[in-house]
Amino acid sequence: MSLQNSSEDKIEVIRTQPNQSLGCSIIDKEGREVPITEGMIQDACCELEKLLVEPAEQK
Repeated sequence: MSLQNSSEDKIEVIRTQPNQSLGCSIIDKEGREVPITEGMIQDACCELEKLLVEPAEQK
């Protein structure tokens, strides 16, 4: 028995609309509950990708 996933395993991906709430929220600095949307997640991922750097070469 292997802990590795088989390439035959399929995981269904359900895409939402960009401004559809994902059922979770954050609290802003004014104490208001703000629903987290798919668009917010995508924007955050894009910002993180901009911060990626190449690893230093190992000698």
